[in-house]
Amino acid sequence: MITSTKNAEHYKWGSDCDGWHLLKSDGLSVIQERMPPQTGEQLHYHERAQQVFYILSGTATFEIEGEPKTVNPGESIHIKPATKHRIFNNGSEDLHFLVVSEPKSHGDRVNLS
Repeated sequence: MITSTKNAEHYKWGSDCDGWHLLKSDGLSVIQERMPPQTGEQLHYHERAQQVFYILSGTATFEIEGEPKTVNPGESIHIKPATKHRIFNNGSEDLHFLVVSEPKSHGDRVNLS
C-alpha cells in the first residue's frame, strides 16, 4: 500500500501540530509530523522505544538530557530509550520531519514537568 499525508491516519498534538501515521504497528511506527513556527513539546522520555527523527524541512532544535542540539534538513538524530528529550521549532517556517519508533512510542511516553 502506498501511504502519504493524503491518505494516512491523521492526528493533532501540542499547539496545532500535525502527525500522520505512515506505518502503525506494535513493533515499528513511522510518523510524518509538522510543527508550526515557535512551537515545542513537553519534556518526556520513552521507557522502551528508541526513536530516530529525520528532518525533511525547517530546522529542529532538540533538548536531549538538558543539552541543545540543532538538526538541519537531511540530518537525523537517534534518541535511546529512557532519554529525556523534546523538540522545538524556533524558526519562522513549518518544521517537517519523520519520527521512527521501535517499538511504537504511543503508550510508552512519560511526561516530565
